[in-house]
Amino acid sequence: MSVSQFVFSIFLIFLQIQTSFSQNENDITVVIKTFRGNDKRNYYGENPPSHLKLKWKIDLGSGKSLVKDIQKIWAGAGWTGQPLLVLENGKPYIIQGAYDYNLRKIDANTGKVVWKYRFDDIIKGTGTIWENPHADLPENRFVILQGSRYGYKNDWNAKVIPSFRGISLLTGKELWRMNVRRTYSYSRDVDASTLVLNDTAYIGLENGIFTIFNPDNSFAHLKDSILQPFVFKEHILFNDSDILLHGRNFVTESSPTLLGNKIIIAACSRIYSYNLKTKKLDWNFYLATDIDGTPVVTKDNKILVPLERQYIKGQGGVLKLDPEKSEAQAVEWFFPTENKQFGEWEGGIVGTVAVNDSYNEADTLPKIAAFSGIDGNLYVIDYMAIDTTKKVRSPDEKTEYVTPQLLFKYSIGSGISSPVIIENKIIACSSSGIYLFEYQTKNKKMNFKLIDKILGIPVEASPIVWNKKIYVASRNGFLYCLGD
Repeated sequence: MSVSQFVFSIFLIFLQIQTSFSQNENDITVVIKTFRGNDKRNYYGENPPSHLKLKWKIDLGSGKSLVKDIQKIWAGAGWTGQPLLVLENGKPYIIQGAYDYNLRKIDANTGKVVWKYRFDDIIKGTGTIWENPHADLPENRFVILQGSRYGYKNDWNAKVIPSFRGISLLTGKELWRMNVRRTYSYSRDVDASTLVLNDTAYIGLENGIFTIFNPDNSFAHLKDSILQPFVFKEHILFNDSDILLHGRNFVTESSPTLLGNKIIIAACSRIYSYNLKTKKLDWNFYLATDIDGTPVVTKDNKILVPLERQYIKGQGGVLKLDPEKSEAQAVEWFFPTENKQFGEWEGGIVGTVAVNDSYNEADTLPKIAAFSGIDGNLYVIDYMAIDTTKKVRSPDEKTEYVTPQLLFKYSIGSGISSPVIIENKIIACSSSGIYLFEYQTKNKKMNFKLIDKILGIPVEASPIVWNKKIYVASRNGFLYCLGD
């Protein structure tokens, strides 16, 4: 090869890299980037179907995991495993974690798997896709921040448990690992989804540490023999009184939520507010009971918090809180659900509340919220309207609260899945199956009806919707694509 040919070859390689970078930048759109879609946790997709016909399904397999030192086999995917959605040159792809330890990129039209990345244990939570404008390589521009359980063959007491990782969206290759270190909590898992603002990521790890870090692999450094992202700051989300009440059962499972200049974090029995200006935790609301679901921001800049029934005499349900008020004045209302035993739960809500805010921009519809209870019911309420005919006891039964207006209640079977509201449709899943509802507003009155259902598909995960299709994973081992 002559010198001129060599130079020309180098030029072609450089041109290909630049073209690739441009394509990656211009032709990839992240539609559903995190658990419940966006930073406020209130977006679930677009263009819902009117039927639940099977389009395709794929086997996600199963994996072994330890629960209280007892080996169990988990199939498919479950709480809180929701698909993510991206468009590449207009073509939809989903990202799904599963109980067979694998994170998958899947062609959303056909179900064909593009790549798989294997963790050390089952994947319960949903990842977050972050676009890095300063990526070192074109294929690293879009990064999936994904957690898993601590590792089936890992020693829980080991110095390093890398149960949180950064994965390239385009290649499925690992970019970094984070050590979820040992604390007083029994867990070193990661169920939560990351909240990313510019070049800073925020997540509550299950060990009870609110971690603020740089997800850019260019700034990752070798620590404890693994390449780890640079951590800016850490905050402990529990104290001595929590340890006395909960023992080691103090874990942070929900995802951080953005409300104005604050990040809302639910950690076991507390709701914290992290102030982005002062960079401090400036609000601490104690609830006594366990919080599994993720707080959701409403259109009036409040939050809806689901409560499990644990450690309390009363009932679980949903609280509407105003983080701008003092802890003593923060409760706007409480909606209790019925006490009922289901699995390890005694009542309340384990999933996350859905609201129609992302589909009600013109404020022409009532502001509604939907949630599924351990008691087996789907509830739909008007979160801005108070039922003036009654009051309810607080979860600890020490006081009374007002309660919102109930618009609709339907028995779907007990479950921990989070429903979604998209346009005039509600999709709710349970241990019994998948339910599709439609609602209409006439003379300021809302009418709801069941338009389709599939029984026999147990679902704990959260669904998403795109272009007349519903994507949801089941505990029976399969990921389903359903639609018209």
